[in-house]
Amino acid sequence: MKIFGIILIAIGVIMFVVTGISYTTEETIIDAGPIEVSADKENEVNWPPYAGGVAVLAGLLVVAMARKK
Repeated sequence: MKIFGIILIAIGVIMFVVTGISYTTEETIIDAGPIEVSADKENEVNWPPYAGGVAVLAGLLVVAMARKK
């Protein structure tokens, strides 16, 4: 359980520093027989900064509970 808490703390700190990620997908716009037109589309996944704080607090709670046993 202690390892899980440490992982939560690390993820929370990373979420504070990096507030989102972006990735690119290729979409087909026109597919008419031998002619195919595609375009790259950039997608983003963002999370609020307080989500990192919640993960850090949860990790600290898990580490504290593991110590008491």
